[in-house]
Amino acid sequence: MPNGLLYGALVMWQEIVHYAEAWAPVVVASAIGILSIALASRVVRRRREQRQEYYAGIAGPLLNTSLIGITLIAICLTLPIGEAARGQLLGLLGLLTTAAVALSATTFLGNAMAGIMLRAIRNFRPGDFVRVGDHLGRVSDQGILHTEIQTEDRDLTTLPNLYLVTHPITVLRSSGTVVSATISLGYDVGHQDIEVHLAEAARRAGLTDPFVQVVELGDYSIVYRAAGFLTDIKQLLTTRSNLRKAMLDSLHEAKIEIVSPAFLNLRNQRQSAVLPKQSRPTSKLQVADPEARIFDKAEAAEAKSKMQTELETLQSTIVTLQSEHDSSEFEAEKNELAQQLHEAKERLHGLEAAIQAEE
Repeated sequence: MPNGLLYGALVMWQEIVHYAEAWAPVVVASAIGILSIALASRVVRRRREQRQEYYAGIAGPLLNTSLIGITLIAICLTLPIGEAARGQLLGLLGLLTTAAVALSATTFLGNAMAGIMLRAIRNFRPGDFVRVGDHLGRVSDQGILHTEIQTEDRDLTTLPNLYLVTHPITVLRSSGTVVSATISLGYDVGHQDIEVHLAEAARRAGLTDPFVQVVELGDYSIVYRAAGFLTDIKQLLTTRSNLRKAMLDSLHEAKIEIVSPAFLNLRNQRQSAVLPKQSRPTSKLQVADPEARIFDKAEAAEAKSKMQTELETLQSTIVTLQSEHDSSEFEAEKNELAQQLHEAKERLHGLEAAIQAEE
């Protein structure tokens, strides 16, 4: 009996060793694949924390997807199964991969190509005011696959680049834009008087070259548009509000009622005009510069973009100055070039430190 137990244990051990030898390549391939994927994810995460867009945007996902595919193929090739079954398994894996690529390639490649096109056109940059469809805000981030804007509520909205190239984009010019507001007034007041007061309201709001237009002649009221030019577009939201406030103040000071279009104009002869009572100014109760708080990320993105542009210009300037310094034969000219080179390098180091601090 002991000999039988010993024989059974020996047979069991041989089977365990056989299965271990058969499955060892699968375990090794799986372990190597998992470690590679974990290492790649860690590298991508670090690059994303350092805001290196190439790794975080495209290279990272592509690297992880490639490693997962290689790991699955290696596992299929090392499985202890027959050649026919292995071929069928690889065929099924290839079919699933083809289907997944076919379903996702259109959107992925479309957004990637749209991102490249937007970078080539460069019709807007970080910090610019843009309007796309119902979305209005300042650009706070530009990626290969998406563009992020910061809205007037300080929220961040991510728009796929494919959406941007298939919809009209309105970019507010950095040199200035037109700020306007509309108001409807009755036919009982001449448009000459109204135009004077609305133009004065535009001036009070800080707009230059104000003008007034008649937009519509309605059944019960006339729609006027007061407008002017705003140079500092960063104050767009505040200026729009100030223009409407100034229109109210200017019209009320002129004793012009704003009672249309849905005001039923039935009154006794002795009834007083519909005008608000004079109240204290409320400007002290408001934030002086709300745009700085609302568009904080867009402001930072714009500042970083400008510093990057200046950094590239300085690097080119330093190369040019160094070349001129080395080729110069006059001592006075060399000293002057050396001074300019020193100042440029100091500015370069300052910009690098500032960009590092922003990141």
